[in-house]
Amino acid sequence: MFLFETIPWSSTLMWFAVVAGLMIANEVARSNKWAALVLFIALPVALTLFVWPTTAGAGSSTGTWFHWVKVYSALAGCLGFMAIRFIPRLSKNRYALMFPAFILALNIFEAVIRDFEVYGLNGMVDGVFMVGGPWNIMNGVAGLLNLVTICGWAGIIISRGPKKDMIWPDMLWFWIIAYDLWNFAYVYNAVGDHSFYAGAALLVSCTIPAFFIKRGAWLQHRAQTLAFWMMFTMAFPTFVSSSSFSVQSSHDPVALFAVSALALAANIAVVVYQIYTIVKRRRNPLTDELFTHLPAYRAVLDANKPLEPEVAGGQPRATASAK
Repeated sequence: MFLFETIPWSSTLMWFAVVAGLMIANEVARSNKWAALVLFIALPVALTLFVWPTTAGAGSSTGTWFHWVKVYSALAGCLGFMAIRFIPRLSKNRYALMFPAFILALNIFEAVIRDFEVYGLNGMVDGVFMVGGPWNIMNGVAGLLNLVTICGWAGIIISRGPKKDMIWPDMLWFWIIAYDLWNFAYVYNAVGDHSFYAGAALLVSCTIPAFFIKRGAWLQHRAQTLAFWMMFTMAFPTFVSSSSFSVQSSHDPVALFAVSALALAANIAVVVYQIYTIVKRRRNPLTDELFTHLPAYRAVLDANKPLEPEVAGGQPRATASAK
């Protein structure tokens, strides 16, 4: 195959099981704050003390600085988002609303650094077979473009209802797709033999709920599914590398170049569209939401915006979209 070596039927079934498992875990974490606190504080503390020092030590496929930083930054994101969701004053604090953009940018930047590092590597490194090349530079640039097109964090709101999801209306489908393409290319470049699960399955597990279960909450879905995946792989690193379900990358330079080129093209397109929007609509990307004119933005906002207080006569105030 182009991207991977032969994919056994058992691995195909396991791929769907991983997607389903991550989505279910995400829904459990969404269900209430107590479940989330157990999953994102109690469980990681236990794993840090009793499991990861053995399973994710030096020489293992998850024993690198990147994996340790990644798991804790993902968990920090989950906990920070919970604070914004469940502490009312934070959801109105402009400095607190910078945190989601900051932690997202940090995670992207971590991966960009790793992509640039892999450029000069070939062969087995930290238990992973790497093929460095110009595709690492291409995809590192794609990641930087993805980072600089993060926008609209001042418009983050908390959804109506008991789950209190963190909704980012300005983070629309085209940015998410560009991110997915970049992130898959990153995983394929840097840990190719893990990318069948850690790339494709993990990204699908947060994109499906962002498009079909709770729109506008992509970053929350992404942080939670990433945290679950990182905790799992650091506890069971052989699952993706040497188990009966593992799927090896083809390590084909043409495939490596193709996925990185696609990621770069998609992110250039987002940059061009964002610049066009900024210029035409005279928006400031550091303070304004950019895509308020798009139906996708309005659909997310209208489905989640807190109800306006009633006025005299018991009639609700008109929302912005109804004016």
